[in-house]
Amino acid sequence: MEIACLDLEGVLIPEIWINFAQKTGIDDLLATTRDVPDYDVLMRQRLDILHRHGLKIQDVVEVIDGLGPLEGAKDFLDWLKSEFQVVILSDTFYDFTGPFMRQLDYPTLFCHRLGVSEEGRIEDYHLRMPDQKREAVKRFHELKFGVIAAGDSYNDTTMLGEADRGILFCPPQNVVDEFPQFPVATDYDQLKAEFIAARAAMRG
Repeated sequence: MEIACLDLEGVLIPEIWINFAQKTGIDDLLATTRDVPDYDVLMRQRLDILHRHGLKIQDVVEVIDGLGPLEGAKDFLDWLKSEFQVVILSDTFYDFTGPFMRQLDYPTLFCHRLGVSEEGRIEDYHLRMPDQKREAVKRFHELKFGVIAAGDSYNDTTMLGEADRGILFCPPQNVVDEFPQFPVATDYDQLKAEFIAARAAMRG
């Protein structure tokens, strides 16, 4: 039996921080894991910007409430769940994801938590564990599952490398150039075909 592991932002839902940056007009918040390989550097940068502008978690959630999954994402996820066990491995935060999970029919999601003050100020972030995407795949292997993984950013590449088969979905060119070993899908039909091909290759 194979498990399909997916990133969330950029694969099934829009990039939350990009949408928040566009809503607030703060260009410094446009950076994502597509641009900054070091996740701690990226998050510390984001928290500093939020503090400087006096923005709280409620401000981020208001933007998220107006967003939906990417076009075609729900149909793709429904198909994937009919063919594989599916786990979403994301570096987003449970504090943000409720509206999206509801629209996607509550798939299994492993991600992180924010440290939020009583006033709603985002003080810190708390990783479930370091490199949790890769570590989750390693645990699935210990349980004798094959793993096919798909993601779009730098922070997905250790997960893709640990999986039996890794797939890049709509990645930026810099990620494609640095990780040519992974096939690239640019729409959900291609991603579906890559999953089918990966499963066939794993089964021999």
